Amino acid sequence: MTDTIERRRAALASRFPVWAPTTLDGFLDRCAGEFPDRPLVLTDDRTATYAEIAAWSVRLADGLAALGVRPGDRVGVLMANYLEFVPLKFAIARAGAVAVPFNFLYRRDELAYVLAQSRCAVLVTMTGFAGLAHPEMLDEIAPGWTEGPTDALPELRHVVQFPTDGRSVPGVRTLDDLAALGDAHPGGAAAGAAAPDDLGDILYTSGTTGSPKGVMVTHDAVLRTAYASALTRAFEDGRRILFSLPCYHMFGYVEGLLAAMVVGGAIVPRTAFAPADYFASVERHRATELLAVPTMTVALLEHPDRRTRDLSSVFALLSGAAPAPVGLWEKVRDELGITEMTTGYGMTECGGAMTMSLPEDDLERHSATVGRPKLAGVAGLPGGDLCAYTTIDPLTGDPLPDGGEGELVSHGPTHMLGYWEKPAETAETLRADGVHSGDLGRIRDDGYLQLTGRSKELYKSGGELVMPKEIEELLTRHPGVSQAYAVGVPDERWGEVGCVWVVPEPGADVRPDDLIALCKDKLARFKVPKHVLLTTAEELPTTPTGKVQKFRLARRAAERLSS
Repeated sequence: MTDTIERRRAALASRFPVWAPTTLDGFLDRCAGEFPDRPLVLTDDRTATYAEIAAWSVRLADGLAALGVRPGDRVGVLMANYLEFVPLKFAIARAGAVAVPFNFLYRRDELAYVLAQSRCAVLVTMTGFAGLAHPEMLDEIAPGWTEGPTDALPELRHVVQFPTDGRSVPGVRTLDDLAALGDAHPGGAAAGAAAPDDLGDILYTSGTTGSPKGVMVTHDAVLRTAYASALTRAFEDGRRILFSLPCYHMFGYVEGLLAAMVVGGAIVPRTAFAPADYFASVERHRATELLAVPTMTVALLEHPDRRTRDLSSVFALLSGAAPAPVGLWEKVRDELGITEMTTGYGMTECGGAMTMSLPEDDLERHSATVGRPKLAGVAGLPGGDLCAYTTIDPLTGDPLPDGGEGELVSHGPTHMLGYWEKPAETAETLRADGVHSGDLGRIRDDGYLQLTGRSKELYKSGGELVMPKEIEELLTRHPGVSQAYAVGVPDERWGEVGCVWVVPEPGADVRPDDLIALCKDKLARFKVPKHVLLTTAEELPTTPTGKVQKFRLARRAAERLSS
């Protein structure tokens, strides 16, 4: 297998002897010129080729220009993983505008905040999704939005609707109307409206620790990351990637869409995650790789359809966003027949996933680490890595010696320009030595990173600093425990004490007292949690990419324990 992976990687690297920076629309045009008739997007209802997506994006870009969109204007996108997202995304780039893809599950107040903070000139929105009615939300946020700018959103000049629930708002243009407007005003989006180093996207953070911030990234940055993803995962020509992770986030956008395009591949986007749908889609569209987070991977393994569907096409899995134990990787290999597995780590501020384990790595590396800096070849730093990591003391900021555990700091060519209109937060995160992650970890002698927690998730019990990850790793090795999340909760005597939320495996009889006894046997006294609370995977508060929001778990635990 290793020999095959190395040959694929070498073949891909040979196609990129130098790195030629380009824009997102330039990248699409390059791919459409090389692979015009290949499928780029595969859905159950329709297949769209590279040439079709490129032509479609031209029409939409001309339509945006006809609406008055100019280079640098922000265009908001409130759309799930529908096929139409892809041409629209490249159309915004072609018009020289900045794409602002929003979380389409935002509730009213969250949507109001990001719409106002981003100062979009145009918003493209679904009419409804997952029980949410977006026009009605706009009615509450900005009364009169159908007529133009409002007091609440004074810069929002136009709204374009994408009918998704069998209805539309009278008098408001649809996405098809926007394309027709482009047909009536061809050439409105001038060629070369943006440069590779221009701002291409504002991507709002998923909010594991608080309010979202708009991360500004360039065209070239996301394309370098995408190429590094394909090289690290050793893509074969024409890889097909199936995912439900949203394209407004780096995972679906870069690891799925842009990475597939590097090799003339295709994406199989799904609008929501369901194990049965994943398996049916693999069979129907002959997907070769799945994108998931560990909670999704567990759900796939526990679903009976894995035994009845033809999964022979799929051989690769990228399961990121959180660590997974060796046992999970073994089940992926033995029960799903997947032979090439990778995991990764990164943050939107760095350009997405910066580290990744290699498909040829042993299972220990997939489990014990989050990989090494991505292989980036000509798109990376001298030496070929996408970025470089160092560690610093989280309290003093002093550099730590090799192997020292501290806050991870990275630097490389894909880092953000800053947070949109948040200079103080930008200065705190983006410093002279690189992006300060807020994550704690260490760099092993082999160059692989190990995460040990979040600096904001540490808590003190009896004056001693507790790292939740140590408790979580102990408990998830215990029979019957699927997931564990340790948080600090207020305590009159100790200031804070540990509380662990535990998700039992299906059918398992997990007793909190037994888990506390295990901790007393294996951990120092101040690390032993005082409380263990049982929950289900469905009840965990998560971001759209599956990251558990510990600040909400801490709040939930405090409320339950005080009642």
